[in-house]
Amino acid sequence: MSWETALDRQIHDYLPDLKWAADEPMAKHTSFRIGGPAKRMAFPKTREQLVVLMGFLQDAGVKPLLIGNGTNLLITDGTLERIVVQMGDNMAAVTQPDATHLSAGAGIPLARLAQAALGCGLAGLEFAHGIPGSLGGAVSMNAGAYGGEMKDVVVSTHYLDGELRLCEAHGSAHDFGYRHSAFSDTDCVLLGSTLALTPGDPADIQARMRDLSERRRSRQPLDLPSAGSTFKRPVGGYAAALIDQAGLKGYTVGGAQVSEKHAGFVVNRGGATFDDVLRLMDDVRSAVLRTSGVELEPEVKIIRG
Repeated sequence: MSWETALDRQIHDYLPDLKWAADEPMAKHTSFRIGGPAKRMAFPKTREQLVVLMGFLQDAGVKPLLIGNGTNLLITDGTLERIVVQMGDNMAAVTQPDATHLSAGAGIPLARLAQAALGCGLAGLEFAHGIPGSLGGAVSMNAGAYGGEMKDVVVSTHYLDGELRLCEAHGSAHDFGYRHSAFSDTDCVLLGSTLALTPGDPADIQARMRDLSERRRSRQPLDLPSAGSTFKRPVGGYAAALIDQAGLKGYTVGGAQVSEKHAGFVVNRGGATFDDVLRLMDDVRSAVLRTSGVELEPEVKIIRG
């Protein structure tokens, strides 16, 4: 019996309320709008469903691909021989345990969490309002923008470790660095985090969010599918500036293009494939290395199969 059939039976018998899809097109679940069918995809509604599901997968020897909003992913056009688990809106509750803290599920979009902070009169999360991702992914990679990072606000995180034990990280245990945390490239499943914020004037908080949103709209290609910043910021410089200096703004491979608006973004002009984006990224890295002596490192997570 294949692992797919075995898991189909377990889900039917023990998790009948779990949304469970076969051959789900990943292009529907990534901001790049690129990606072939996943063998199976699960959409857990509760922490309890997630824990039971992860137990089934562990017993079957199947390593899942955990995603939130799919905003930092480039996924193969071929069949994804894996199970994808989406930590989406169903795991996005927000609570306010005290006057200066917010706790939220890993699936909540950062924009919604920033709006919740605004509603509570709490400042410090304005930078995250325009980051197109979920809390879990943002904590895992220490997402940031406009001078703020998740390390500035996250004080604790609940997660399942590789043995599916419920754990909690506090403070320095997150090991935050540039686009890195203790959870990067591990089997841990993030469940939610608590953020420490500062009481502020809602009008000032909203004005700051509006200002940052306008700056994003004016500088970034938000009208086209992308995975956000394609490359990490190199030491002492900016990827976009180096790419522009190499004369690659507007450079195109198939349906993929270095944005004409912001060279740090690779966009899907229409019909871009996984290979189009990979070839373009390779060309960009080679050109920047040749012209500037800097080796760019991808920020987008590449899933080959």
